[in-house]
Amino acid sequence: MPVGPELKQFRCELSPNGVLHLVFDMPGRSMNVFSNAAIEELGLFADWLKQSDAAGVVIRSGKPSAFCAGADLAELETAYDMIMAAPSAERDRLAFDHFFRLSHGLRRLETAGKPVAVAISGLALGGGCEFALAAHHRIIADHPQATFGLPESLVGLLPGGGGTQRLPRLIGIEAALPVLLDGARIGGQAAIAAGLAHELVVPGEEVAAAERWVLSRPQAIQSWDRPDWRAEDAPRAPAMIGESRAKVLAETLGHYPAPLAILDCVEQGFPQAFDTAIRTEMQIFARLIQRREPRNMIRTLFLGRLDHDRLKKNGLSPKVTQAVAAVLNVLDAQSERGQELSDAFARAGFRVEPRWKVGFDGRIAGATYWLDDEPKSWGKELLRARLTEAGAVAARWRAELDEAERRAADYLLVTQGGFPGYLGGLIAAGLG
Repeated sequence: MPVGPELKQFRCELSPNGVLHLVFDMPGRSMNVFSNAAIEELGLFADWLKQSDAAGVVIRSGKPSAFCAGADLAELETAYDMIMAAPSAERDRLAFDHFFRLSHGLRRLETAGKPVAVAISGLALGGGCEFALAAHHRIIADHPQATFGLPESLVGLLPGGGGTQRLPRLIGIEAALPVLLDGARIGGQAAIAAGLAHELVVPGEEVAAAERWVLSRPQAIQSWDRPDWRAEDAPRAPAMIGESRAKVLAETLGHYPAPLAILDCVEQGFPQAFDTAIRTEMQIFARLIQRREPRNMIRTLFLGRLDHDRLKKNGLSPKVTQAVAAVLNVLDAQSERGQELSDAFARAGFRVEPRWKVGFDGRIAGATYWLDDEPKSWGKELLRARLTEAGAVAARWRAELDEAERRAADYLLVTQGGFPGYLGGLIAAGLG
């Protein structure tokens, strides 16, 4: 007899002891990700669970490799194009409505009135980590691959499924910031010590432990939904966020909006009631996703990395590395830069050798890149001229490479050539 709603990205099963399992097992994929279809089904399940007579649910993965690796970033790039094609006055609403579906589904799951346990035996990253955070009880296997992480900032984004709100409430702001800002991962005993996981078990025992917890008939309420909940480090929050903001600006020179947006989410959302806080998070996410930096970083540092690694296995075409070398040669111009040009390169976030130290000049990235922004300077003029020359070389090579090779070339340009990730490279689509 079927159990639960009809699903394709998930399946519902009853264990021999009568515990309902929600198994995340995307067909035709080696790794689970939160696609549009998976997000839709999660919401359907949460609504069904609230009306059901299930005593509780165990969430687990049907994949041996991981729990969930995060969002489907290829779909996210498509969503970016859809949002930016709309009239500017409609973009915030479109972005909010499209991306809030995951956060809304997770919120319905944790407030369905049924205890939810999650069994983690592998990676729980991005949306997968947010999925786990929405459970009332987390069991993690004592295995190096079983870790929690929110690496969205590394591709220019912020966790938009409640991650900037649940994690600080769960483990405190100080412990949460390295995960949110730097992509740090937590697993094993460290997850227990931080309060991120409730039980650490030998690999293979996590599902049984989750079932035992559900069968114990626990309360199905998150700590932040209790009327007496107070954050222990709330008095120190402004100081911690201020220190982190100063550090981010010193390290990024204001070119990367995602870490600053994450700090805005924590600063604005932490004092709010949770349902308001996740909407605040999504309002900030909706504005961030419209920027060029996330698009550039996803295309280069995620899709480009996947293309590079796949092509490398089959023998990377020499043309890819030749294109990268040709562009870098123009950018470097045999190191004959001069002080003003070298300073402009360094301030724009390029890697300049020998190490050229510059400080944050007080200008945070807006709609315009620093090199195009006011005030104008001779160094910026020189930099733009050099980038124009390099862009012309990149355009000639673009015709020699297919789409995957172009993205792979930009990945190398950024990771090996010192080209800033927020600009995304020159070969796949040019600077834009």
